[in-house]
Amino acid sequence: MTARNHAPALCRALTRAMSASSYEPTTPSSFPSKTVTRSNFESSLQSLRRHVKDADFVAIDLEMTGVTSAPWRESFEFDRHDVSYLKVKDSAEKFAVLQVGVCPFRWDSERLAFIAQPHNFYVFPRKELPRDDSSDEFLCQTSSINFLAEYRFDFNACIREGVSYLSREKESKLRRQLDEPSNLWHNSGNSKARQTVSIVDMLFTERMKNTIKEWRRSILQNGTCQSQLDGNSNDVHRFETTFFGTRPALALSGFTAHQLKLIRLISTKYFEDLQFVSVSAPDFQVKRLLVFRDSVSDKELLMNDVDDENRKFEEIKINSAIGFRHVIDLLSSEKKSIIGHNCFLDIAHIYKKFFGALPRDVEDFVTSVNKHFHQIIDTKVILHSNLALQRRLGNSGTSLSSAFVKLCPQIAVGYKGYGSDLVFDGGVRVEVEVENERSTSWTTGAKHDAGYDAFMTGCLFAQACHHLGIDFKGQPPESWVRDELLHKYANRLYISWRNSVGAIDLVTGKMNTESLGLSSLKKKYGDISFENIVLMWGFPSKLKGREIKDCICKETLERKDDAITVLNPLWKLLEGGSTSTVDYEGYKEICRSRMSEAVFADQANAVLGPRPTSTRPRSEGIRNPATLNPVDAVLSSLRKSRSTTIVEGCSLFKESSGSGRVDDPSAEQIGSTY
Repeated sequence: MTARNHAPALCRALTRAMSASSYEPTTPSSFPSKTVTRSNFESSLQSLRRHVKDADFVAIDLEMTGVTSAPWRESFEFDRHDVSYLKVKDSAEKFAVLQVGVCPFRWDSERLAFIAQPHNFYVFPRKELPRDDSSDEFLCQTSSINFLAEYRFDFNACIREGVSYLSREKESKLRRQLDEPSNLWHNSGNSKARQTVSIVDMLFTERMKNTIKEWRRSILQNGTCQSQLDGNSNDVHRFETTFFGTRPALALSGFTAHQLKLIRLISTKYFEDLQFVSVSAPDFQVKRLLVFRDSVSDKELLMNDVDDENRKFEEIKINSAIGFRHVIDLLSSEKKSIIGHNCFLDIAHIYKKFFGALPRDVEDFVTSVNKHFHQIIDTKVILHSNLALQRRLGNSGTSLSSAFVKLCPQIAVGYKGYGSDLVFDGGVRVEVEVENERSTSWTTGAKHDAGYDAFMTGCLFAQACHHLGIDFKGQPPESWVRDELLHKYANRLYISWRNSVGAIDLVTGKMNTESLGLSSLKKKYGDISFENIVLMWGFPSKLKGREIKDCICKETLERKDDAITVLNPLWKLLEGGSTSTVDYEGYKEICRSRMSEAVFADQANAVLGPRPTSTRPRSEGIRNPATLNPVDAVLSSLRKSRSTTIVEGCSLFKESSGSGRVDDPSAEQIGSTY
């Protein structure tokens, strides 16, 4: 070997030695991240405010209790973007978010590295306010819960210590109620005293009347509140002399709601200068008081004071109940770039849980999201759209974990010093900081831990930006985040988690398929005419998938009024009288329904109502839902164009008229467009 042959090897050895002297290899430790529950939420929120303010971008990730409420609500290739949104909307409305990962990333120009601060929030929709009359219910999908369990998700920490939250919509409703009369506050005793017929009530009433009378006498005669109140040490009923402002008051505790009602009636009937009130306390409990007032005319002043006191503490309670939404408000108000991976469903969940009811249509949704978040970038859109990144990924796919391993190998395998051969040319360095402790050496984190997934997402984005040609060193962060190289990817999200309908622009509300990756369906068949798509279900269970396809292919779509009609191939589809069809707008209305029958045929029949006896529409917005018996109905649906195209891979539901069971798996992969 000549000296020239030795040179490259010698250079590599010197490079490794110099790198090792600067960054000494250390034994990797567990991945550093901050777990946040309600016990440390307030302190964590304060530090997160500083991190987000200094961040160049913030990566997020969510873990949910499920994805689809019925098999037919899966994302299919023939789903138009507005239908895909309805399926996402259904998911966000019916499932809960259990964990939110928030990871601010800041470029350190001295270290020439990104500093990541991963936070893992456990959240749980706990009811915190008595005035909140809503009831949070959610579905759990067995496969999703089992999936989380396999990755050691701590369900106890989530349910017992998860941070609760209020949406902006709920908060507004509760604040409006503060200005409305409340039975909780204004127990002024205006109701008529009822006749007590129970001997227990009669004895209790007499006892309370004597006790209150004695307490009132001590105030009027002795000018003191230190009288000996009725009751012994074993009595669950407690009387305590206190003050409401400058007014002497008798605090009542240990009484049932019925007993308190009796006391209120007693005070109204026998004591004109005593007022029964309910007052919010600093410990978020409600105190019941009998307040002594100077005169009847003092009642209005007293009740105004009660209202002011209650309003003050109710506002404190509401602010406390906002909980995790403070984090979402922070991301919105700081106008930071939000980075997600295949994150349209995540954004829909964030909207539903922390802003309010999801809009009816996708156009209204994207318009509203654009108002709340300055810029959202989906790393999956970048990976699908850039040829150079696709070549790096090869056949590994664009799932978060796969892309992370391919594009960020020096992070994915755990740091062992930056001199390692695992660092490929041009890799972006990332260091993790938790509680002011900087880490450059760790083992990989747990996948599907929201904090670690958010970290992976941010690393993937930083690496993708590097491959796009963005120079972190040569320009300030506020410039490169808005770089023209990123412009065509910003605010564009795949609606469908299968990425089959292109990306929607959150600014314009329009679909964009240029340079963003096309679905296999569109690549194979070009533009799809959705108005000519017909969905059919309820085929006889004995039919195989190939037979269904042949029936439609052989149909000439020409009506012939002669005996040969009985030999029409479509008659195979009609046997049993349960085959039905609906156009694409009808399919959209079926998806819009809040119902989620497990079997599509049951869902369609429930939404469309009883099977019609003609081909006339049965409900507004659903065109030509029809029972295909006789053959006229199916022909009227199929005879929409001059040709028939069978699209393989486009899901259509073949279900028996009885159980809805799919007998032939191939039948699930047959669809038809016209």
